[in-house]
Amino acid sequence: MFKYLLLIALSMVMISCKSKKVSLATNDEEVSIADFLEFFQPMKLPYQVGDTILKRKEPESSVINARLFARFVPDSIITRLFGKEQHPHLYAIGKISVPDAEKYVFVKATTSQRRALYILCFDKKDHFAAARPVLYSDNESGVSGLATLDNKYTLTILHQRKGSDGQIVYHKDAYIFNGDAGLMLILTESNEQKTKAPPVYNPIDTLPRKHKFSGDYAQDKRNIVTIRDGKDASRFLFFIHFEKNDGSCKGELKGEAKFVAPGVARYRAYSDPCAIEFTFIPEGVSLKEQGGCGVHRDIRCFFEGYFGKRKTKEKPTDHKPHRN
Repeated sequence: MFKYLLLIALSMVMISCKSKKVSLATNDEEVSIADFLEFFQPMKLPYQVGDTILKRKEPESSVINARLFARFVPDSIITRLFGKEQHPHLYAIGKISVPDAEKYVFVKATTSQRRALYILCFDKKDHFAAARPVLYSDNESGVSGLATLDNKYTLTILHQRKGSDGQIVYHKDAYIFNGDAGLMLILTESNEQKTKAPPVYNPIDTLPRKHKFSGDYAQDKRNIVTIRDGKDASRFLFFIHFEKNDGSCKGELKGEAKFVAPGVARYRAYSDPCAIEFTFIPEGVSLKEQGGCGVHRDIRCFFEGYFGKRKTKEKPTDHKPHRN
């Protein structure tokens, strides 16, 4: 009898040890991808989450060590939005598993200035397959976000804001997971194009333009780069506004850039992960995004491309004929 009781007790201990979840708070080399995924609490479908989760304080028990996270998820997933110099705190939110198929894992990343909720996809063999931020904030007011994973595992991301005329402007994207293509966009819906596009306000238009590269560069009326004189010859002020995909993807940035080589300048500001390189030729300027500028633009477009230099319009002079 005692022998049977001992076997039962040992079995219970073994089961208890096996079911005990590991901690993700440290970079433990013994933590496997199976342990990593098992750590996340299961969630029920449909799962819907709004901006309030970005401001919510997460328990210490949900902390994920950044180095441990990077063992299973590419660094670029975080640096794309936060930049290489910022190191956000990571928290496990939960997971949704498809029987004998993929898993959807939700992770929250926060710094003092920026917060984001990511969805990570792992295939049926627990290999990382795709990821994207579904909600993000940099203290921008007036814009609300909502993400939903429905009963058919369709991910829908909705952003709304109130237009200047009081109308609610929305943009909705829907995705499904595809083993080969990752998160595949299947639907885009918006009323932004129905709203009359407001004029592009250029905050530095009237500033001096004496430097040889100062001037106005453009692809069209709504894709512009304005360069104005800086405090010395090695710097310049700039304003960029672009609209791509029929206006559904926009970006705008104002700042100061510094020349690092003849005809080449870079923008990099303290506390901003965004980095842009400007390459000038006499006929125009090319932009190349080199850091995480996601806070200044929509997710599916970038600060890049060539902008031709516009000819400076000379102000007409009012000459009156001389009378003898």
